[in-house]
Amino acid sequence: MNRFAWAAAIAAAMAAGSPAAAEEKPGFKDTPMLPGGKWHVHDSDRPHPVVVTPGAVPGAPPSDAIVLFGGQSLDAWQAQPTPWVVKDGAATSVPRADGKGENALVSKQSFGDVQLHLEFASPNPPTKTSQDRGNSGIWFMQRYEVQILDGYQNPTYADGTVGSIYAWKPPLVNPSRKPGEWQSYDIIFERPHFGPDGKLVRPAYVTAFLNGVLVQNRQPWLGSTVWRKVATYEAHGDAAPIQLQDHHSPVSFRNIWVRPLPEAAASHDFEGEVK
Repeated sequence: MNRFAWAAAIAAAMAAGSPAAAEEKPGFKDTPMLPGGKWHVHDSDRPHPVVVTPGAVPGAPPSDAIVLFGGQSLDAWQAQPTPWVVKDGAATSVPRADGKGENALVSKQSFGDVQLHLEFASPNPPTKTSQDRGNSGIWFMQRYEVQILDGYQNPTYADGTVGSIYAWKPPLVNPSRKPGEWQSYDIIFERPHFGPDGKLVRPAYVTAFLNGVLVQNRQPWLGSTVWRKVATYEAHGDAAPIQLQDHHSPVSFRNIWVRPLPEAAASHDFEGEVK
């Protein structure tokens, strides 16, 4: 019986007032076993996914999201040496008043595998060029950077433009909007895995959409982001804060939320091992 005939039979039984038929679990037990040896194809006992209510409009946080910035306060972030400006629903980076280094925004909560959404806007009108124009970045686990830059008609090195894995992989395309216009990032970050001896078992991966356009397709990281060098890995814990970079450019952010991903979201091989 195919699924359409099966559904019709169940519907007919329910219409006839058959309690037993109405309570049957949809699925099968006489089908082949899937890789991993735990579930049959269409297994009637396989747990159903948790229901999550999507945001009311595109980009709005779903019901299971952790909102890191909703436009009102930076309470979800550690105190900055010089406070960022919160105005008109946006948070804008400012340089440190003492001139000593950067003034990053660092989350209070730590994360491993996550889905992240944020929106950003570069200064308008632009006053600088290349890496000095709208420079910021999203640092997962405070180590792995996806670049933020004003990429609209702004030539720079390819692995440093917006949408790049900084110092490693240029974006597949450049879908940048004009300076001052709000842009969106939707990113899946998969943390690296280390063995008991501290050796790398699996690298970090990233899938990223910029303004709804795929710019990184599950690309592996070479290691912790570093300027003008090839990145390498050093063993670290399973969770760490997310950091938004201050790079001496007043980049604005809004609508920042994350969803910590469950173990079921990890990529697996056919033996059930994480890869």
